Amino acid sequence: MATLIRGKDVAEKVLAEAKAEVDAMLAEGVLPCLAVILVGDDPASRVYVNKKKEKCAELGIRSLEYKLPAETSQEELLALIDTLNHDASVHGILCQLPLPGHLDEQVTVRAVAREKDVDGFTCLISSGADDLMPCTPSGVMEMLKFAGISPRGKKCCVIGRSNIVGKPMAMLLLAADGTVTVCHSKTENLPAVTREADILIAAVGKPRFVTADMVGEGAVVIDVGVNRGADGKLVGDVDFAAVEPKASFITPVPGGVGPMTIAMLMKNTVCAAKAQSRI
Repeated sequence: MATLIRGKDVAEKVLAEAKAEVDAMLAEGVLPCLAVILVGDDPASRVYVNKKKEKCAELGIRSLEYKLPAETSQEELLALIDTLNHDASVHGILCQLPLPGHLDEQVTVRAVAREKDVDGFTCLISSGADDLMPCTPSGVMEMLKFAGISPRGKKCCVIGRSNIVGKPMAMLLLAADGTVTVCHSKTENLPAVTREADILIAAVGKPRFVTADMVGEGAVVIDVGVNRGADGKLVGDVDFAAVEPKASFITPVPGGVGPMTIAMLMKNTVCAAKAQSRI
């Protein structure tokens, strides 16, 4: 029977540390500030933005919301980002994705000043620079650390190569001395590759994609996927019921990696505020 790694437990630890940092900054006269830009009326995005605002309030972080109409032009959006980049009272900038179809997400993401990019989308992990780390992948690393699992010397396999999760996840595992393989839709004989992994991370966005025959005995299985099943319930990229008996550690969905994303966003906001205030 696999040991569950619950994101809620790890997130509580990260948030408690962030709260202590915020309290210390407030004592120094510095108020950490996160600006969130929401373009359009996507219901899921509205939920995510509200959760981020609530967490800011809990930690004592100032939260600004810029609600823009769906027809906002690229030029208008970039102008707002530029204004926030030059506002010394704003330490973190987050533009909620997805954006309406006529807006270029890559251009938008790259417009955010690196020192304020609390999503970590412009992070240069391979450079060794002290950048803000991508929230979901860095959250996974915190979960592994919490469970006492070191990637060092281990065979690590990431299924998925997105710019937001898959690629930065692979780079963080590599930075932690893991031996990393990245799999994707063109990988031949995928199960044979994934079965070799000591640590298997699924970030492919397909419900129950990872089946028992793709997992080696005793593997650590981290499920980053969040999908809506045919019955309307949330399911991950891993067939949990089938894989759990083979794994040594596994994350559930919901309740696994999910809580870590906002926790790491708060941590990044605090780190950005400290760096910009030179505390």
